[in-house]
Amino acid sequence: MQELLRDFGLTIDQAYQRMLSMRESDVSLSPSFGSSSPGQWSRKQILGHLIDSANNNHRRFVLAQIHNEVIDPGYDQEGWVSVQGYKDEPWATLAELWKSYNQHLLHVMSGAPEGKLSTPVVMHDGESVSLGFLMEDYVRHMKHHLEQILG
Repeated sequence: MQELLRDFGLTIDQAYQRMLSMRESDVSLSPSFGSSSPGQWSRKQILGHLIDSANNNHRRFVLAQIHNEVIDPGYDQEGWVSVQGYKDEPWATLAELWKSYNQHLLHVMSGAPEGKLSTPVVMHDGESVSLGFLMEDYVRHMKHHLEQILG
């Protein structure tokens, strides 16, 4: 877990620095005009999706440390991205929010007692995974989408 946390912290810092050098016009382009599906989101919308992922995983990370089991309702990722209008928000605002939220998640993850990492979280599809798995999967998911954003 310590290696995961070190890597997570470095990823946040490095990705944010790269985000700062990106132009608004470049991050606003969508591969397909008018589409709002995950495969067709602009870089801004993908970053918005990562903010939503941070939000939903934050809840999971906290609840799994409070309770002995968590039943997760899931979330409609396309709906979240659409309703929040990430495509219309300034890139610098989104980048700062993403960085700050993930720094807080790093703090929450770092404080998780080792004994709570095995707490089961039942996902919306019925699959049960551990808190530790969710933390690892969150970082993996984030890095996948950062590759899409940063190229």
